[in-house]
Amino acid sequence: MKKFLSVILALAMVACVVAGFAGCSKSGKDENAASSTSQSDSTVKTVADLDKVKDANKLVIGITDYEPIDYQDKDGKWIGFDADLSRAVAQKMGIDVEFVVINWDNKFIELNSGTIDCIWNGMTVSDSVKTNCDISDAYAGNSQVVVMKKDADAIKNADLTIAVEKGSAGEAEAKKLSKNVVSLSAQSDALKEVKSGTADACIIDSTMANSMTKEGTDFSNLGYSVSLTTEEYAVGFRKGSDLTAEVNRILGELKTDGTMDKLSKQYGVNLAK
Repeated sequence: MKKFLSVILALAMVACVVAGFAGCSKSGKDENAASSTSQSDSTVKTVADLDKVKDANKLVIGITDYEPIDYQDKDGKWIGFDADLSRAVAQKMGIDVEFVVINWDNKFIELNSGTIDCIWNGMTVSDSVKTNCDISDAYAGNSQVVVMKKDADAIKNADLTIAVEKGSAGEAEAKKLSKNVVSLSAQSDALKEVKSGTADACIIDSTMANSMTKEGTDFSNLGYSVSLTTEEYAVGFRKGSDLTAEVNRILGELKTDGTMDKLSKQYGVNLAK
């Protein structure tokens, strides 16, 4: 465990130096490059997505398999903090939800093409995200953490092979720490790489790390101790979408009536402050 802590602390120091000490304190890390098709807020017209989802009687939500945010139970039903919260929002709108697994790196393409109505999957608020879509009020807190085997030997930082989800906030942080970054389709795949020994570490959301590395899980031999960033989650909508204001209104109601607090305790996800 001492070896593991020394490696993690060394990584944290490198992160602070590379980022000019900003990466260890500021929120909202960029997830992926801004789309060249984005419009300025001043030119965006209102998009009638609220009528669209009500006419279809469903809200189509882009997700990835990401415990404890969105994952499937033994019967194949999508559950998790975001899954349950989005159902509660849709119920108040009088419609159903449909979850569509997407390639996270293509999330804005899926959104703007109309394949999905929103991105609701623990999406980190960043300048890039704000450029590519409208966002809800922040509803949960998060950080990026380095996960390694608990008995990991000290390794020169630049030589670390770090696994990440492509297009994630973790990918941006990993590129500050190492020249050997392996980008995969999901955060869960990054964990598997560390467990198998094909990667020295992975950088993932603390919400997933808390859930997936606790005792009794398949990844209980992994651990973390240092957060590289402080972030918040928000829901992404098309630019100008009138769904943004409606979802914000309902999220406010669910916070007031205790629904969000109940889900926070159930899934171990911190609410936004």
